[in-house]
Amino acid sequence: MLNIHNLSISFGGETLFDEITFRLGAGDRVGLIGKNGAGKSTMLKILSGEQEANTGQIAKDKELKIGFLKQDIDFIQGRTVQEEAQQAFEEIKAIEKKMEFINEQLTTRTDYESEAYMDLIHDLSEITHQYEIIGGYNYQGETEKVLTGLGFERNTFDKLTETFSGGWRMRIELAKLLLQSNDILLLDEPTNHLDIESIIWLESFLTNYPGCVIIVSHDKMFLDNVTNRTIEISLGQIYDYKKSYSKYLVLREELRTQQLASQKNQEKQIEQTEKLIEKFRAKASKASMAQSLIKKLDKIDRIEVDEDDNAVMNVRFPISIQPGKIIIEGENIGKTYGELNVLENIDLLIERGSKIAFVGQNGQGKSTLAKIMVDEISHTGKMKLGHNVQIGYFAQNQAEYLDGDKTVLDIMIDAATEKTRSKVRDMLGSFLFRGDEVSKKVKVLSGGERNRLALCKLLLQPFNVLIMDEPTNHLDIKSKNVLKEALKTFEGTLILVSHDRDFLQNLTSTVYEFKNKKIREYLGDIDYYLEQRNVENMRAIEKRDKVAKEDNRNSDNKQAYNDQKKSKSLNNKLSNTEAKIGKLEKELKEKDLEMAQNYDKAIAKPHFLENYKKKKKELEHLMKSWEVLQEELETMN
Repeated sequence: MLNIHNLSISFGGETLFDEITFRLGAGDRVGLIGKNGAGKSTMLKILSGEQEANTGQIAKDKELKIGFLKQDIDFIQGRTVQEEAQQAFEEIKAIEKKMEFINEQLTTRTDYESEAYMDLIHDLSEITHQYEIIGGYNYQGETEKVLTGLGFERNTFDKLTETFSGGWRMRIELAKLLLQSNDILLLDEPTNHLDIESIIWLESFLTNYPGCVIIVSHDKMFLDNVTNRTIEISLGQIYDYKKSYSKYLVLREELRTQQLASQKNQEKQIEQTEKLIEKFRAKASKASMAQSLIKKLDKIDRIEVDEDDNAVMNVRFPISIQPGKIIIEGENIGKTYGELNVLENIDLLIERGSKIAFVGQNGQGKSTLAKIMVDEISHTGKMKLGHNVQIGYFAQNQAEYLDGDKTVLDIMIDAATEKTRSKVRDMLGSFLFRGDEVSKKVKVLSGGERNRLALCKLLLQPFNVLIMDEPTNHLDIKSKNVLKEALKTFEGTLILVSHDRDFLQNLTSTVYEFKNKKIREYLGDIDYYLEQRNVENMRAIEKRDKVAKEDNRNSDNKQAYNDQKKSKSLNNKLSNTEAKIGKLEKELKEKDLEMAQNYDKAIAKPHFLENYKKKKKELEHLMKSWEVLQEELETMN
């Protein structure tokens, strides 16, 4: 399907890939992994044809279709969610326009007996048949199925895409890609803006996808559930195993262990040989033996151990000053967005030292309550901060607020205080921005690098309470682990909004579940919360809550498909009936005129009155049929 041979690329003297080779085939579901900045997104751009490599070749089948979900996308304004998603069906939409044109011609033209009119009817029949073959009666139902699977409610389908946040627009783009008949799907961080229910749906979709899928993701559970192959980019090389992520890690470590053992044994043999050479050199009678051993030593292929990039962040979150016992107190908190009621009558009391996780599906108010706590949005009810409380807030889209035209160093210096300005370079070094990397402009950074910079910037301000909304988005797996360890040692109050069970485990001691405009408190860690919900993991919660919806959703999708098919059929019948009515009315009008001019002469013609009465009855019958069809269409709409 796609062959990559000796691919190399470098930026500013820094090599991302050095003569790497691999092949992609149908059925491959590849997890493309590596640290932030290793070149994962660059690899996707090269495979999509958006960017060229310095050297190497990419051979692909003719007519190969590649779909690419990028981290940064642009939409044409003025389209609704459904219209944008249906851009996936270019051929179907083109045929629909032809059908509309022909139907319009059939209802407006009056040359019913002409050859051109008959040709139009023939063309409509052929095009309608082609329309059905390529899924014309199915595509609207498929669109609804994918959009609802990715979390859209039906009442949002007709809203303009520009009214949605970047995360929701990313879902629309993902829906469009999944609806296309692509041979290869390139997905860059597809789960970043999805809640757990949508992730479950996407896992099921991709697992059954017949083509090839390449996924850049730092969600271990998602990779394990979807992928059957892992390619890691590390220090310019790749490691390719036909295993899911967790199994790959085990094999990778086993290989490295074997390499180390083999290298150690070889070094011992080389050392013994070198000692013999030195010993034999001292004796003239043994000189030939020494030369023989030297030649043997030169021929040995030295065993190399795969290098591992172990560079990680060095993060610590110190508290500014000791706050009072009560951190945040909320009474009767509520929030609506227009007609949408998100939170209602929320009471909460957060004490010093609390470690809290906000969990629940998207749209249930987790981020909204976090924003209310930091006084970023208006609300009803009372929200009060305790004595000496200083909040550090990491928003879900924090990295988007960084000025792309500024350098990494400029971002930090501009945000620093007089007290922290001298520490900026050391802080950047702790977050893996070293040497010339501090002079990079933000716009050339990867998503993970931007998140690291946003975290580093957060530390410039004093705080004793940390509120973090999805802080692990875009972070590589090693960086996520480092951040988790830093938060474990944080002595202040911590509030985390996250869907990542691995990240939350052993990190929080209280869980607030958001559901149906309310919150429910669980006095225990994430595992206790799961135990109380009588499930094994967070995904199972969503599956259980989803079961009741699924049957209704499947029923709705089936009904939508049937309604769409029936509507198309009724419209075609209505158009044909209208054309026949028009033709009969014209014929009857001609006979009426003939009788008005000379009645006796007209009725004297053979079968004149018989044909006249027959056409009148046929017209009455067609008019009744037209009324029935019209009523059916109005009932459906």
